[in-house]
Amino acid sequence: MPQINHYLAVSAILFCIGLFGVMSRRNAISILMSIELMLNAANINLVAFSAHGGGVTGQVFTVFVITIAAAEAAVGLAIIVNLYMHARHVNVDKINVMKW
Repeated sequence: MPQINHYLAVSAILFCIGLFGVMSRRNAISILMSIELMLNAANINLVAFSAHGGGVTGQVFTVFVITIAAAEAAVGLAIIVNLYMHARHVNVDKINVMKW
């Protein structure tokens, strides 16, 4: 059975990939996907610590994080669709104001 260090290493790698995606991407959908990757890395940490400690607290928090991630994805995609309908692009560099 893998030790907790392995889970933490995988989680750190996923979080770094997500952080790199947020910092380097210009497409709003790619940024949302990178944020989801970072949230999943946090979920791996929560479950690993929960399994290591023997409680279910981390797993309960993981369910809450997944719920919040789903709501964030729905609201984020709604904003992106609205932006595309008005501006005809989803490039975050070209977005300078939220009112049209």
